[in-house]
Amino acid sequence: MDHLRIIRDIELKNYKPIYVLMGEEPYFIDLVTECIEDKVLDEASKAFGQTIVYGRDVNMEQIVSLAKGFPMMGDKQVIIVKEAQDMKDWKKADDLKPLEHYIQHPTPSTILVFAYKNKTLDKRTKIYKAIDKIGLVFDSQPIRDYKLPEWIEGYIGQRGYKIQKNAAHLLAEYLGTDLSKVVNEINKLAIILLAGTNITAQHIEENIGISKDYNVWELQKALAQKDILKSNRIIHYFEANPKSNPIQMVIPSLYSYFSKMAMYISLPDKKNAAAELGISPYGLNDYKEAATKYSAPKVERIISYLRETDKKAKGVDNYSVENGELMKELVFKILH
Repeated sequence: MDHLRIIRDIELKNYKPIYVLMGEEPYFIDLVTECIEDKVLDEASKAFGQTIVYGRDVNMEQIVSLAKGFPMMGDKQVIIVKEAQDMKDWKKADDLKPLEHYIQHPTPSTILVFAYKNKTLDKRTKIYKAIDKIGLVFDSQPIRDYKLPEWIEGYIGQRGYKIQKNAAHLLAEYLGTDLSKVVNEINKLAIILLAGTNITAQHIEENIGISKDYNVWELQKALAQKDILKSNRIIHYFEANPKSNPIQMVIPSLYSYFSKMAMYISLPDKKNAAAELGISPYGLNDYKEAATKYSAPKVERIISYLRETDKKAKGVDNYSVENGELMKELVFKILH
């Protein structure tokens, strides 16, 4: 079950007695938690019927004691354990016994929520199976890199806007898969732009500060085309704007790109190349073009250049060369 279905069920008052919201993507966990926090009880009932605690401050016995209580107002009480992964009790079977006993006879008027971020419960354990049987376990998975532009398009559509594909890719490339950060920047645009606007790269450049011409994505395209002039223009821009385009962001992006290029070149059958590389069909053309300009041995050397530059940027065997110079040297080696 995805987060939208869970939220829809909550809004329809189809509640579960216990929720475990776990996984590597905290954004979706926060959305579901906030929905329960905001929608289950009205404002008057929250003061007496809603309890929010943090995992590092409580143990399972205390949580179960709260869950066994009854609401002072209304017909429901909500217990939310945020940062539940910080509870030490998950590691010992004996410490979980209070929860096991509670699950056998949960209080009908209680909704118990564990927000268990960046980790997952072992699905083989007794406690997981017990919770899954009577409650809801949501495994929040991160959006893969190649699906992020599509996700951005969908989210922007929900907000009542449209976005051009190149603009969605620009946001994805620059902001990465931190969905909270992506959503925050999109929400800034929603404040500024009229509803229904078709968001372009120009809008992003003017309002978020991401250059539509000087970014990692454009550098990758320039390198794929072996466009020496454009590549050097972008690198000079990066040197002049180090905070917007830090080398610590550029190198991992280029490493991922050339690693996928190596995979593409090695594929005997390229019909399903997009799926094999984990990229969108929209981004495949860059790899097709690059494959005509770079040999497999050259790509292998480029990957080694990237590793070497990454070490130097971190100060390994480098005591004086600035990051801007490291990037210029790297791009020269890639292109020549």
